[in-house]
Amino acid sequence: MRVTAIIAAGGRGHRLGATEPKQLVAVGGRAILERSVSVFLQHPSVDEVVVALPQELVESPPPYLRADAIAARRSDKPVRIVAGGARRQDSVANAFRAAAAESDIIVIHDAARPFASADLIARTIAAAAQTGAALAAIQARDTVKQARLVLRPVDRLGVVPSTVEGRQVRDERENTPLTLSASKGELMVDTTLPRETIFLAQTPQAFRRSVLADALALADDATDEAALAERAGHPVQLVEGEASNIKITIPEDLPIAEAIASAADRRALPARTGRAGTGYDLHRLVAGRPLILGGVTVPSDVGALGHSDADVVCHAVTDAILGAVGQGDIGRHFPDGDPRWKDASSVDLLARAVQIVADQGFEVGNVDVTVVLEKPRIRDHVDAMRRVLASVLKIDAARVSIKGKTNEGVDAIGRGEAIAAHAIALVRSR
Repeated sequence: MRVTAIIAAGGRGHRLGATEPKQLVAVGGRAILERSVSVFLQHPSVDEVVVALPQELVESPPPYLRADAIAARRSDKPVRIVAGGARRQDSVANAFRAAAAESDIIVIHDAARPFASADLIARTIAAAAQTGAALAAIQARDTVKQARLVLRPVDRLGVVPSTVEGRQVRDERENTPLTLSASKGELMVDTTLPRETIFLAQTPQAFRRSVLADALALADDATDEAALAERAGHPVQLVEGEASNIKITIPEDLPIAEAIASAADRRALPARTGRAGTGYDLHRLVAGRPLILGGVTVPSDVGALGHSDADVVCHAVTDAILGAVGQGDIGRHFPDGDPRWKDASSVDLLARAVQIVADQGFEVGNVDVTVVLEKPRIRDHVDAMRRVLASVLKIDAARVSIKGKTNEGVDAIGRGEAIAAHAIALVRSR
């Protein structure tokens, strides 16, 4: 599955009151745009990035969008820059036309949201791949009131009296903005909406290519692409968003953004002590057993034979993280001669190993796993495995890599008689 990320940065953000386009304003010492682009350049599921900028920035892009700067960050992903349009969907449409033709999923993200996590991006992509369209959103926490404008009556000379008298009139004009400082009357509560049904949209928003094409073909104005997809008749799935994924819009947002940036940058600092460990596991394949990999049951005619559920992915990762802290291997802690571990969940065993690592003063940084299996292919199940492992390891799914390889018909694995997994893990001091 090929993924293109579009960064919508074609506006100027006048409400922020800055002397330069909003996306160039620094937060925590780095431009808002640089932060937004970087998370997609570093994401393992994203293959390319297209950035829609105001025309003057297209002609002279910021240094961090230039090829040499991107290469210096050890990223070989292509970055394309296009001119934005008069409306948001015009900017996105320009970027969409520049996206690689072979891209299956298009992710759209506001440049003004510089703190989206890698895990949120991964979950939104996975949801769009499954349902066609998805967006990050958070449920309303406050009670939601729908308002109506009570107009002040005027006398024959067109003068508004100092006191409101006469009957109340609902303002029925379309697209009339209602603000608490409305000068034409008073805002009154019209109804209270059930907050359980109210979700506040964020980005990223992700779409199958054909769904986004349908959405952008509409001439309607909309504040996001999900709304256009809805109008085009496509269902849109909600993905749980993040409170820290704020959109920087007005000056009051900047102190909040600075605090989030400070916390995020502290978490990103390299650990003072890091260790690496490797793991390996192999099991025979037999009929009548489920094939469980990374905590996910993969449809198969055969499964791995073992004392526990014989999940080679979890076993290899368990060996890797235990080895990194000098605590031996899975057999030392969960021997197959102990009836307690008969048919045990390997996810549970891995969770116990994570606690052993924590007791040694370490936490998992990232893991990389290679599964060697002739059939079935595991590609469609990899993202689900990554999410399970990430939850157990207490890290973002973006820090979990799982790859499937065949043995090209060589030896027992190549003949479909066995399955193996290799893993490497990095742990760091807490």
